[in-house]
Amino acid sequence: MFTYFCEMLKKRLLVLFYLSCLIITAQEKDSLLIKNGIDNPSILSTHHFGIFSSRINTNFKYAPPQKTILGFNYTSGNNFHPFVEAYFPKAPSVREQLSQDKWHNRRFQFIDQETTPADYLNIVIDAVIKEFRFTANIPINKKHELGITLRSYLITKGKHPFSLFTSDESIEWFHSNIMGGEDPFGRRYYGLNQVNFSYLDRNNNTLELNNNDFFIGGLEFNHYYYPELLINKSRNIYINFGSHLGLNTSQYNASIDVGFSVNAIKKLNLKNNYELNFAIGANVLRKNLIDIKEVIDLGNNPYIGSLQSEIEITKYTKKGNFNAFGINYHIQSRYNKKKEADYYKLIGKWREINGGWHNGVYTLYTYLSSWNLIYTYGTPKYQLSCFVKEDLKVNNAPDFQTGISLKIPLSK
Repeated sequence: MFTYFCEMLKKRLLVLFYLSCLIITAQEKDSLLIKNGIDNPSILSTHHFGIFSSRINTNFKYAPPQKTILGFNYTSGNNFHPFVEAYFPKAPSVREQLSQDKWHNRRFQFIDQETTPADYLNIVIDAVIKEFRFTANIPINKKHELGITLRSYLITKGKHPFSLFTSDESIEWFHSNIMGGEDPFGRRYYGLNQVNFSYLDRNNNTLELNNNDFFIGGLEFNHYYYPELLINKSRNIYINFGSHLGLNTSQYNASIDVGFSVNAIKKLNLKNNYELNFAIGANVLRKNLIDIKEVIDLGNNPYIGSLQSEIEITKYTKKGNFNAFGINYHIQSRYNKKKEADYYKLIGKWREINGGWHNGVYTLYTYLSSWNLIYTYGTPKYQLSCFVKEDLKVNNAPDFQTGISLKIPLSK
């Protein structure tokens, strides 16, 4: 009897042992599968106006992180706009006359401001702009998250090896040997690896930066709310809402911005440890809601809106890590009011440069769009991402951009 009891106890203990192993294995697997939706690096462009304002990164996560996440984001973008001047006539009759012709055919002779009064600006941008972002994403509870970001910038010539893909030399080698032709935008005409960053706004304020100039762009505070909805479990669809506050600290744009965002993510679980995510997001920013002191005119359109969509496929490894590949499309509204494009007059070296001589002003009146290719490798201890950005409108604001990001969760 005792022997039978011992055998039964042994069998029960073995069953409990195997069940415990299964539970522990499942718990370990769940803890390793840490991916939270599409957790992108900062893919905002190094636009020469945008770097002075806070802009909104789209949030494609399902929920707040379980732990505080510290992140570092480094970006390098090649911005190039030849020197161009712009006149904006004040007289309605002159505006009407100029609006009859396309901008590149307009004839407008300026004798003096008394006979033909007009606003005037000029701009030239030639630099590789480096952006450095330090971020902390802090979970408040199961529905709320706070993000704090410090952003800074470095103006460089973009020489090798520090700007391997975004230097003038690399981009013009690509144009000459693969696609684009010989010097299609005038980089070689003006000289490679130069810094020429100057802007005179229509209020006669000057923005000028030189090689190795470094400045703190500002602080950004982002709050996200993740509502619990029936479609979270029934359809694997997740929605979040964001409110954003930006404090710009540079000498050229000491101001406060506010914004709002909404994002939606659809998750599909596939076979063989694959996962597919679709996402779309929209946001709007009211820039310069409050000017702390006199600021330079970085676009007279007070609202900057953007749309993003992305598809990402993820493959989980046997150890619970993951590799993710994403394709992101981004479009942003114009910096200046479109109606001015009906009558402005541009003056530049259009004979000497093959194309793009007008972009310094022209692109302020058009939307900006880009494709981003993003790769992310994640483990329970860190998440490493890299991306490349190519502008779709070929406006060199920037022409080509690369970035890398590291995120580390803090232990509780």
